[in-house]
Formats: sequence, structure tokens, C-alpha cells
Amino acid sequence: MDMTNSAFILFAAFAGLILLFVFLYFVPVNLWITAIFSNVKVGIGELIGMRIRKVPPSIIVNSLITATKAGLDLTTNDLETHYLASGNVPNVIRALISADKANINLSFKQATAIDLAGRDVFEAVQISVNPKVINTPNVAAVAADGIQLIAKARVTVRANIAQLVGGAGEETILARVGEGIVTSIGSAQNHKSVLENPDKISKLVLERGLDAGTAFEILSIDIADIDVGTNIGAKLQIDQASADLKVAEARAEERRAMAVALEQEMKAKSVEMRAKVIEAEAEIPKAIAEAFRSGNLGIMDYYRMENIKSDTEMRSNIAGDDSGSSDSSKGKLTDK
Repeated sequence: MDMTNSAFILFAAFAGLILLFVFLYFVPVNLWITAIFSNVKVGIGELIGMRIRKVPPSIIVNSLITATKAGLDLTTNDLETHYLASGNVPNVIRALISADKANINLSFKQATAIDLAGRDVFEAVQISVNPKVINTPNVAAVAADGIQLIAKARVTVRANIAQLVGGAGEETILARVGEGIVTSIGSAQNHKSVLENPDKISKLVLERGLDAGTAFEILSIDIADIDVGTNIGAKLQIDQASADLKVAEARAEERRAMAVALEQEMKAKSVEMRAKVIEAEAEIPKAIAEAFRSGNLGIMDYYRMENIKSDTEMRSNIAGDDSGSSDSSKGKLTDK
């Protein structure tokens, strides 16, 4: 009987211990006590409700204590709502406290909206208090005289709290500044004027209002470095001359091909004419025979024609021999 009582007592103690842990889990008494001593009104029912809604009471209570000590008027419902919306409650509280100390107008609604938009609201407040410097990549532009200049700028920006939600980021600032630098250098008469007064670029770029619609306010644009690049104008002229040369060569080749084609055509016509002459000469004996038969040509006329032909060939041969002998004699005299 005594053993049964002892087992019952151990079981009752174990069950009581489990119930105590469950009670302390759903009713964080230590947080409730901490909130009371911090002059923060948080009821036991609210803490139990947070556990049921799967909201960590420690995050809500500690953030509310921090906000209350900093003089912010917030409730557990506000913080719990932001947490359930997947917001970063401690970061929002830190941002509100920093903005309040720096006299920056930032409400809890604005802070939660910025946080839910995916931006770091605490970092935005820091950039608003301590401006940030953004270094642009190398921006290449060509002046009116064809000389390329490579510029690098430093842009000092401050966060614009009112436009953090929906405003463009750093990439837009860099793109607009780069565009402004290209436009400023391109409008210069020559590269020397840009090298002499690089501040003209800054003034022209600032006048364009490049921070419109962005989450930042541009405070200054400073040209950190300008290097002289290649002579783009001369390179373009060389490329144009090379292109013109190729066009001229192509046209010359076209004319040469046309001349070759014309020569081949003339040769073909010459061969055709020779064929016609040979064909015509082949008709001569037939014509002579026909003349004999018709009585238009006598035998003496034929002999006379043959004698003239023979005499002509003889004279041609004699003339050829004389020219050959004279040439050979000239050659002999030259050799001597």
C-alpha cells in the first residue's frame, strides 16, 4: 500500500511539473513582470493570445518596452499586426527611434510600409542622417572633336523617406548620372574644354533633376577622374576610307570584268567574221566555174587573173625577203 501511494505521489509530481511547464509556456510570467516594471500595460490574456496566434511574445513585449522608453506611443496590437504581415518589428522600432532622435518625420505607418516593401527602413533612416556616396562605373563619351573621354563620378545621395515606397533605387541613379555625363561631354566643342573645367559636367547633370521619382535626393555630383581615350573621330574616318577603298576596288573589278567580257565578245565576233570570209572564199571557185559555163569569163581572162595573182604573190615574197635580208644585215652590223 505504501508503494502504491509513493508511485501515485511521483506520478502526481511529474504531471504537476508538466502542467507547470505548459502554463509557463502559454503564460510567460517573466515577460509580464518585466512589462509591469517597465510601465508597459500588457495583460496575461494578451500574452496567451500571442502564443495561440503563434506570435513570439518576447519580440512584441521587448519591442514595445523599447518603444515606450523612447517615448513612442505604440500598442501590442500594432506590433503584432506588423509581425503577422511578415514584418521586421525590431528593425522598425529602431528606425522609429533613430528618426525621432534626428527630428525626421517618420510615422509608424510609413515605417511599416517601407519595411513590408522590402527595404531596410533602419538603413534608410541612417542614409537620411548620414548621406551615402555612390561611385559610378567608368562612363565613356565622345566630345565634338572626336576624342573619347572616360569619366568617373561620385554621387552623394540622401534617402528620401517620402519616396522610399515605389521610388527607384541606386541603379536608376547611376544610369541617369551616366546618361547626363555622356550628354555633357558630347555637347562640348572639344575635349580640352572638358579637361579644363570638369565641374561643368557636375553643374549640367545636377540641373537635369536626376533624382525625380527615386528613393534618394542627390546632394552633389563630383567628377573623380577623367582619362583621355582613343580618337574615335580618326578611327571612324579610317574605317570610312577603308570602306570607300573596298567600294572602289569592287567597282574597278566590275569594270575589268565588263572589259574582259567585251573583249571575249569581240573575239567571238572576229572568229565569226573569219568564218564568213572563209565561207565566202569557198564560193569563189564555184562562181568562176559558173562564169565559165555562162560565158562571162574566158580562158584568157582566167590566165590573166592567175598571172596577176602570181605576180602579186611574187612581189610579196620579194618584199618579205628584202626586209628579212635588211634585218639580218642590220643584225650583223650590230653584232660587229
